[in-house]
Order: sequence, then C-alpha cells, then structure tokens
Amino acid sequence: MSETTHVPRTSTLAGFTAVAAASRGVHLRDLAPLTALQVRTRNTLYRIIVSNGDAVLVEGGQFFPSLTSARFGGASAGGSFLRVGWIGVGLRMELLVDGQRIVTSPVHEIRRDEHTTGPVH
Repeated sequence: MSETTHVPRTSTLAGFTAVAAASRGVHLRDLAPLTALQVRTRNTLYRIIVSNGDAVLVEGGQFFPSLTSARFGGASAGGSFLRVGWIGVGLRMELLVDGQRIVTSPVHEIRRDEHTTGPVH
C-alpha cells in the first residue's frame, strides 16, 4: 500500500517563490529612513518605522506594546523560506528582537502612516 504525502505549495522553493513574487508589498530598502507604515495582519495592527537597513521600530500586538527596536527579517509563508526585507500581503512578517524570532499572522494591508505619534493597537 502506498502512502501519499501532501506538501503545501509554499513549502517548496518554487511554490514560495511564485507566491512571494505575486504578492503586493513593499521592500524596506526602497523606503526613506523614518518612513512609517501601518501593517494590518489577520490579528493585529502594527506600526513600523524604518530606521536603517533592516533596523526598524515596531509597535502593536502582544509582543510590541510600545515602540521596540527590532531587525526586520522579511516575509514568509510561515516556513523556512524568507523574502528578505519584504512586507507582502498574504505573507507573514518575521522580526528579530533580543534574539527571539517573532512571526506575525498573514498581512492583510500595508499603508503609509502619516501620523507617527500615539500608540497603535
């Protein structure tokens, strides 16, 4: 008797590459320092302020109750593949804070935040 194993498309390099290439989004390197974004995931509204390179300030959700320094990894489907420096609709954000990797729920919307004061929750 043979056993069939189903592997999600985003768990393969070809599948993840196709999904990441088709997602609407933004690359942090294309943004000027101090650009602020509002990123709504399935569960949380985040505010991300671009600093330099992959350095960001992030606020929102249970892990970031106030502005927190972080390294922005990129976008993933929740597996081992990562589109470095990218925030993509339909993909998860990966951030590194104090050696801990934080993976968000999938991104639903990205927009420029013209108001950079006050908390985002």
